[in-house]
Amino acid sequence: MIRVLAVAAATCCLAAVPAHAADDGTEKLFTFKDPEITESSGLAMSPTHGGVYYTHNDSAATPTFYAVDGNGRTRATYQVRGAQARDWEAMAATKDPATGRGVLWFADIGDNLDGAWPDISIYKVMEPRTLGDAVLPATRYRFRYADGARNAEGMMINPKTGRLYVVSKEFAGSVYAAPKKLRTDRPNILRKVASAPIMATDAAYAPDGSSYVIRTYFSATLYKPSGESISKVTMPDLKQSESIAYTLDGTALLTGTEGPKSPVYRVPLPARAQPTPTPTPSPASAESTPEPSPQAAADGGGGGLTAKDVFIWLAAAVAATGVITFIARRTR
Repeated sequence: MIRVLAVAAATCCLAAVPAHAADDGTEKLFTFKDPEITESSGLAMSPTHGGVYYTHNDSAATPTFYAVDGNGRTRATYQVRGAQARDWEAMAATKDPATGRGVLWFADIGDNLDGAWPDISIYKVMEPRTLGDAVLPATRYRFRYADGARNAEGMMINPKTGRLYVVSKEFAGSVYAAPKKLRTDRPNILRKVASAPIMATDAAYAPDGSSYVIRTYFSATLYKPSGESISKVTMPDLKQSESIAYTLDGTALLTGTEGPKSPVYRVPLPARAQPTPTPTPSPASAESTPEPSPQAAADGGGGGLTAKDVFIWLAAAVAATGVITFIARRTR
């Protein structure tokens, strides 16, 4: 019980820590207008419907996601058949290279008790060809961590290789890689391949596969596929930073927060992280794209903790201890 209170108190303290000020060029794109979108936790741009964004709530009675236009109006509401919604924390959108059809992925990976669930699930849904309320079938993939259950809020897919990754939300987070070929008849094992920033809340891969980004409560960090850090990106001041995604051209990031009528911002990427035009890779070259490896994890390639991160978390821990002490005295 004390551990749960400590985590809750620390989370409250973190939410109160001011975020960095937005860089020049950051702009608010829209605000979700649908009263049903109250805990926007995942965010992705449609790979086939121009100007359409997808989102879902953190948790709900039914597995539901929304297609929203550039003005924040809901164009369609979708129910996912064959799925549960224990704690949906992230989503990704890719395109099937064979058919050109969009593919949506929804990650039921939240586990606030760090081991409450024997396994986690990620659902694959074919993007609807037309926008309109519908019930869509899903393929369920179950996963287990090779080194024990943990909480996670980030999920991403390398568009060049198709490999799926989960990013844990911990004081010392990690990037976990799924097997190249996913199976539906048994749990797929997630193995640590790189380190991640403290308390990651989301992650996304660039459309050209040249980089990926991991979001935290305070900022976002860009990485090469090998796990080497490229740059930190200042994020706008949000109430509870939950989601991150790339624009379709890979030149900017999209980020959002939980809460009714929550905003979505566009944040330009620094010049050194901008995509460079390259020829379309062959299947062989795609397989040779360097990705996070166990050695990168051992070397701390995910960026690790900065002095500022450590200071903030020490302050949160002290505040949490005070809250716990107060509760303990009141309940004697």
